[in-house]
Amino acid sequence: MRIGKGILITVLSLTLLSSCSITRTVQPISNAQISELCIQNNSAVLMQGFLPELKSQVESTGIKTRVFDGLPPADCVYHMEYDANWHWDFAMYLSFADLRVFEKNRMIGQAIYDARSGGLNFDKFGPTDQKLKSLTDELFGPLRAVRP
Repeated sequence: MRIGKGILITVLSLTLLSSCSITRTVQPISNAQISELCIQNNSAVLMQGFLPELKSQVESTGIKTRVFDGLPPADCVYHMEYDANWHWDFAMYLSFADLRVFEKNRMIGQAIYDARSGGLNFDKFGPTDQKLKSLTDELFGPLRAVRP
């Protein structure tokens, strides 16, 4: 059986394009009354502006933030842990971010942005703040901040 050149090129092109995906997975927070969110400083995240931008995006929802190192302070009912990294492909771009929100030790929400298989997908480029905004909007969307 002989496969035509056109079919082979089409199959290879579809295979290549399908490996160029960017995924977003968000488990929104619900049924929580968050007035303050403590954010754990992750020193392994080497992009200097990431934490200030993350704080800004959370605060834009009306929730106050506080940064901590090590274990969450005893008075923090809600805290966030995060991971993020960047890659170079003609320019630096956010390739992965994982935001996890906890009530005490129980995870109550998570948002993941994953462009590690972004390949030829040019959507992987662009400002980190826009990518974080879409994640935090969806993660905290169902909530209305509780004013003290």
